[in-house]
Amino acid sequence: SLCPPNSRTSLDGASVCECRSGFYRAASDANSSACTTPPSAPVALTWEYESGDGGVSLRWRPPTDMGGRSEVWYGVVCRICPSPTISNPTLCSWCGEGVTFSPSQTNLKQTKVTLNNLLTRVTYLIQVQAMNEVSALSPFPARYTSINFTTSQSVPSIVPMMHQLSRAPDSITLSWPQPDRPNGDILEYQLRYFDKDSAHTVFSETNTVSVGSLVPGSIYAFQIRARNERGFGPYSNTIYFTTLPLGLCTLITLLLHSYDTVITLLLHSYFTLNTKRRESPYSDRLQRYMSNKGGVKYYVDPSTYEDPSEAVKEFAREIDPIHLKIEEVIGAAQFGEVSRGRYRPLGRREVLVAVKTLRWGASDRERGMFLSEAGVLGQFDHPNVLKLEGVVTRTTPERIVTEFMENGPLDAFLRENEGQFSVLQLVGMLRGVGAGMRYLAERNFVHRDLAARNVLVNSNLVCKVSDFGLSKIPVRWTAPEAFQHRKFSSASDVWSFGVLMWEVMSYGERPYWDMSNQEVNQFRLPAPHNCPAAMHSLMLQCWQADRGDRPGFDVLLSSLDKLIRHPASLKAEPTRCSQPLLSPTPTDLSCVATVSDWLRALRLERYQDAFDRAHLDSLDRGLGVNLIGHQRKIVSAAQQLRAFLAQGQVEV
Repeated sequence: SLCPPNSRTSLDGASVCECRSGFYRAASDANSSACTTPPSAPVALTWEYESGDGGVSLRWRPPTDMGGRSEVWYGVVCRICPSPTISNPTLCSWCGEGVTFSPSQTNLKQTKVTLNNLLTRVTYLIQVQAMNEVSALSPFPARYTSINFTTSQSVPSIVPMMHQLSRAPDSITLSWPQPDRPNGDILEYQLRYFDKDSAHTVFSETNTVSVGSLVPGSIYAFQIRARNERGFGPYSNTIYFTTLPLGLCTLITLLLHSYDTVITLLLHSYFTLNTKRRESPYSDRLQRYMSNKGGVKYYVDPSTYEDPSEAVKEFAREIDPIHLKIEEVIGAAQFGEVSRGRYRPLGRREVLVAVKTLRWGASDRERGMFLSEAGVLGQFDHPNVLKLEGVVTRTTPERIVTEFMENGPLDAFLRENEGQFSVLQLVGMLRGVGAGMRYLAERNFVHRDLAARNVLVNSNLVCKVSDFGLSKIPVRWTAPEAFQHRKFSSASDVWSFGVLMWEVMSYGERPYWDMSNQEVNQFRLPAPHNCPAAMHSLMLQCWQADRGDRPGFDVLLSSLDKLIRHPASLKAEPTRCSQPLLSPTPTDLSCVATVSDWLRALRLERYQDAFDRAHLDSLDRGLGVNLIGHQRKIVSAAQQLRAFLAQGQVEV
């Protein structure tokens, strides 16, 4: 008999006809069956938003050429790209574990899949591959069709809390932080408040409002929500405030409604105009109590106290110096020196501590700044946040006592132990820092001058957030809006955490190497050597230009937990010796006609003479480009220029 289709033999009476080049038999195919090929790409790929949950549905039609077979299944590849105009898909990164696929990402039998947990205002490149039982036998990748789309803006997230700035018998002045995920510019806020008879609404374009015409000594319930171009977000939890009574001394009964439970709180408070606080201690404690859901104590800024020692008295424990033993000075701090010591309180075991001592002759302002650190640390109690043991303020010199971290700063610790940890251990370190930062974010503590890199690690590799008093902003770890406009938020801390992730995965390498501060803001860091693609994808999500598009710490921790539970996903892919920096805003090459124009567009004119002398198209130290950051910048720009040349847009 003749050989089956797409097969041949050179022998008469052969028992098996071999498949022709490009054709294959699956393991389950009989030798008498025809040879087949992988299918062609799916066709007519489209996308649309799912109603309700904000997901994106992808639909397509089966391949026009099934390769001579009946079975076919599909796989979906997801990438995040730096801009909607994707001239070079290699600049896109993997979406990572954050995006979910329903019903699945691989082995799809149907021609529809839904993507959820997408970031807002981000460009996604989606590829849908078609495969059959002989696809694995082909040396070529599965054929695919692709589509890209940019997700739209969402409404703002919930406003986390409200503060009472001041109050009078007939008015209350309130303020609130911006939502953690504004998802664009906040156009206005809507404040809704209730008395026993009716509801009222006030609008404000700022995050402060004064509500007047109130009844003295009365309780009011307040809710707040924010609006952006897409519309209003959800209302916040209800928070209760009371106006001042007309008398100086009164007994107040407060009915606090939370989760359908009525709690009666009797407070007796004495009000005086000569208070040491800028506000009444009663009003602040009442506000903190009523705004604390589920026992969460929100952070109170020590700067709201006229005398910082009052904040220390409220949040820190006074230590008797006889229980403290100083062993040796280990460094210098902004207002004095740091020592290692031992602290043994009555009835407790001895612990190793770090002791900051205020120097002799410090001014009142310096003393206030020194004590503010204790006023901050004393409000936190979490295994991944540096613990305050107590303070010494009743005798001189004044001291702040914290737990001692034996391994010192994390970046130095990693450099000293390069290559000694598995990827899983490194991710565990990051998980510890992230847990501490989520705890702080939940308490509305915005780190301001604190970058995520300022952590310490103990012998058990449990990272701790520390150092709450930096006076200068570390640009390489700071989000653009925080550095340029002093807009600090939980989202700016997420950016810093992304840089910390890069530091950990590179074993303490300096972010952006020797690039200037101006150059730092133009690029995103490439994946460190042997860094898993899933980890770099998380970093890129932290570095979204719009702070509303960055994931929260809950999402980041969930992603890290998934990676830890599935170590196979942490397998590092081989990396090139030199990876380009990723640019969210590619250099404009529309007016480039010569190499000189190209260097000028990059602001690297200093190397013009080196290029002229070399007459080469490759870059190395022999060209005189000795700064590694500039080398990588030139390589990245060269790849972009090559893409333009290939499209016939530039002639050099």
